[in-house]
Amino acid sequence: MRLIALMMLVLSLFPAPLTAQSVGPGDTVLRQFEAFRADDMEQAFSYASPMIKGYFRTPGNFGRMVEQGYPMVRDPGRVRLLDLREEGGKRLQRVEVIDGKGMAHTLDYEMIETEDGWKINGVTFTRAPMPAV
Repeated sequence: MRLIALMMLVLSLFPAPLTAQSVGPGDTVLRQFEAFRADDMEQAFSYASPMIKGYFRTPGNFGRMVEQGYPMVRDPGRVRLLDLREEGGKRLQRVEVIDGKGMAHTLDYEMIETEDGWKINGVTFTRAPMPAV
C-alpha cells in the first residue's frame, strides 16, 4: 500500500504530456505567435482553421496576409492573453499585443475546436491602437 502511495506521489510530480485535447485556445494562440517569431510560416499556418487554410491555401499566402494586415502579429513585441469568452455562439480569445513602437493592439481570436485541437478561425481588432502603459 505504501509503495502504491509513493508511486502515485512520484507520478504526480511530473506534468502530463500536452496533447491536442489538453491544449486550450490561448495555448494555440501563443504557439502561433511563437511560430511567427521563429519565421516558421508552416507552423503558424498549422494553427489556422480548415476554413482559413482553404481560403489562403499555402503558408506563403497566409504569411503575406498577416504581414500586410496584422504586422503587430507577424512581428510581435509583448503578447498577453486576456479573457476567453462566448459571444454570439463564438469562442473568442482576447489578446493584447504591444508592437515594436510601444502601441497596444487588442484583438479577438475566434477559436474553434477540431479533431486536431483548437484552431484559429479569424482575428478582428477590438479598438484602435493605444500607447502601452
